[in-house]
Formats: sequence, structure tokens, C-alpha cells
Amino acid sequence: MRAARTLAVTATAFAALGLAAPLATATHGPTSVTDSAFQTERGGDGSNGVTVSPFAVHQGAILTVTVRGCSGGTVTSNAFATTRLPAAVNGVSTATPRIFDNATPGQYNLAVQCNGRTLTQPFRVLAGQGAQGGLGGSMAPSSTEMAVGGSLVAAAALGGGLFIARRRRTVGAGV
Repeated sequence: MRAARTLAVTATAFAALGLAAPLATATHGPTSVTDSAFQTERGGDGSNGVTVSPFAVHQGAILTVTVRGCSGGTVTSNAFATTRLPAAVNGVSTATPRIFDNATPGQYNLAVQCNGRTLTQPFRVLAGQGAQGGLGGSMAPSSTEMAVGGSLVAAAALGGGLFIARRRRTVGAGV
């Protein structure tokens, strides 16, 4: 009987870890900027120091512009408002302009004004708003959800403590 309980608890623990692993790995995105063969599809081969990600972006979405060797400046395009490029950290500056909701779908160019020079990079605007991917890391839990989760954890701890205390009392009385 004890072996069955132990097996059930072990299986539950492994299932919980197995279900949490994809979420844990998904929260650690790219940690460095790298050049690769796929970078052309993402918006640049790095030859002029400017890359965009994603290369194809929906109306109203955020475009990430990364510039190497720039100590600040501006990023401009017909698809978004002029965005300030902050000072470089480790030689890399990043700006995140938001594409206009009413931007016409198609090919665009952006211009980076930096250190007295102008760098350009193409990108594409796609029609429609992107999909709302649910709660998978895109939104923080509300205070109500946190309260419910906390109360469930507290109830489980209290129930487990009462179960163990009651079991000890019954086992101790029979000896």
C-alpha cells in the first residue's frame, strides 16, 4: 500500500516538473546579438550594423531595431513615429518603435541617424493586428488571480498539516 502511495506522489511530482519545464525555458529569450544565416530573414545581415526583429511585423506591433557601433541617435520611418535610440550598452543600441495601427501593409525602410551618418534597413508591415497569444507570459497575473492562488496554496498547506497531525495521533494511540 505504501509503495502505491509513493509511486503516486513521485508520478505527480514528475508531472508537475514536466509541465513547468517548457514555461521555464520559454522565459529565457536571446541573451546576445548574433549574426547568422537566418538574420537576413529577420532583417539584416549585420553588414551596416542595423538589424530589425521581426522582419515582418503586424500593424500596431512592436519592432525591435538593434544598431551596433552607435552612441545614440534616432530611428525614423513612415510606418512609425520617430524613436530615440539610447546610448550604446556594450556597443549595441536598441530602440522599440510601435508600428502605426493604420500603416499600409507592404515594404518599408527605416533610417537610423547616428554619429553623423544615416543607416537604412528594410522591413515589412503585415495587415491586421497580431494574435493575442493568451496569458503565456504576455500579461502579468491580476491581484485577484494572485489572491486566489495564494489562498489555494495556504489551504493545501493547512490541509496537509492537519492530515499529518491526525495521522500521527492515530498511529501513536495504537502503539
